Amino acid sequence: MGWWWRRGNRMADATSSDKAQGPEGITQIGHRDYVGGKWDEIGDLQFSFLKQQGLRPEQVLLDIACGSLRLGVKVIPYLQPGHYLGMDKEQQLLDAGIHQELGETLLASQRPRLLCSADFAFEQFATPVDAAIAQSLFTHLPPPLIGCCLEKLRPWLKPDGRFFATFFEVEQQRDNPSDPHDHGYFAYTREQMQTFGSDQGYRMDYIGGWGHPRDQVMVVYRHPDG
Repeated sequence: MGWWWRRGNRMADATSSDKAQGPEGITQIGHRDYVGGKWDEIGDLQFSFLKQQGLRPEQVLLDIACGSLRLGVKVIPYLQPGHYLGMDKEQQLLDAGIHQELGETLLASQRPRLLCSADFAFEQFATPVDAAIAQSLFTHLPPPLIGCCLEKLRPWLKPDGRFFATFFEVEQQRDNPSDPHDHGYFAYTREQMQTFGSDQGYRMDYIGGWGHPRDQVMVVYRHPDG
């Protein structure tokens, strides 16, 4: 079992972290519900957001914690072949995304590049990216792992690239769990999110609400001169 995340329902009570993680949990509730459900709603929301932010077919997109391709099935046909990079720690989710959601025809024609990694091994793609998105990833991670993600992405984000990330916002710092959990609840202040970025050499801009059904808000990280 790797040491990062999974996107689940917005639940601050202890029952959310009692759900099974990994292959057992995926088998129990299915690949769509394991990544939080609301399949078409959140997939369409992400795709529309990225296009509004200027994502073009010729650009390279990195989908961090891509799961079973909730965003992927929307954006892969839009991007040029080979321009979608998806990473998740659960091979079972990636397999479901390919075989049950995307299909062999689009897999062959669009050539998405998918990687199972539990430690943000972006270097295995060896491809600079124009944009990256982590939708409901930081909502399941403690600060050290958020920092790790940002640190490992930085060399692969193009000089004018952007990294979009969602989080649950609180006004005062809260005591989040010390360990990541696929169904856990982690919330941060805007100032904490800014510090996570500045500690790794980014500047952060707050976007805020973007229509997420569970009220996750959006920030964007850039290189200081980007």
